[in-house]
Amino acid sequence: MSVLNYTELFLRGRSAISQTPCSSFEYPCSEFPSNLKIVSAFFGASLSSWFRSYSAVKEARNIFKTGKIMADKSKSQYNVVFVLGGPGAGKGTQCEKIQETFGYQHLSAGELLRQERLAKGSQYGEEIEKHLKDGSIVPVAITCSLLHREMESSSKNNFLIDGFPRNKDNLDGWNEAMNGVAQVKRVLFFDCPDQVCVDRCLSRGLTSGRSDDNAESLKKRIQTYRESTMPIVDHFRKINLVSEIQGDKSADEVFEDVKKVFKALDC
Repeated sequence: MSVLNYTELFLRGRSAISQTPCSSFEYPCSEFPSNLKIVSAFFGASLSSWFRSYSAVKEARNIFKTGKIMADKSKSQYNVVFVLGGPGAGKGTQCEKIQETFGYQHLSAGELLRQERLAKGSQYGEEIEKHLKDGSIVPVAITCSLLHREMESSSKNNFLIDGFPRNKDNLDGWNEAMNGVAQVKRVLFFDCPDQVCVDRCLSRGLTSGRSDDNAESLKKRIQTYRESTMPIVDHFRKINLVSEIQGDKSADEVFEDVKKVFKALDC
């Protein structure tokens, strides 16, 4: 696409957004992630960030309406490893090590939601904030749209999705929205005693600035995990997709077990 066409895309897009509802917008959101670097070069990083936020909102609305994400037929399916476990079980720490050693891209569902919550002008910021503080689960359409946006804007094909799916609604929404887009290759489950998880989160909360790293939120999060996420682990266990790792050891000891799983993966 020429520079003129990118400029026209921006000007016509800005006009359309100001004059019509999102559902009437002329350009598909799937164009935006691949064009961000060029858009940013001409109009600045803030506009690039705005396009990313707008595309997530548009795609979330589409998922709410249709239940589906349009697959890019020019790409092969993304390979996905779900990473599950209670709050403080070590998911993020191990994902960083996996990313560094095996080249997967780490997508934290929680972190993407926290970023969207803070994004200027985000339509879903207040709703996300309420769910995070209450320890409840954000609607799946929002989470799937954010995950898919990050996949499309990445050069990688292998992804770690940390902290998702958290309940049956998440799983059903993922299966419907991501059918033909991504394939779940494995579920990495970190099992860790509740008290160890709580202690780790409270320690992390001293410096993380996360609104959900406090005793009251942790109690709700652990209850939600036990009631809603463990049945998802059990579901994947029945179809032989779960690799269970004891998470109450040191990070390096845990990673020795994790490496065995990824060396055996066909991705």
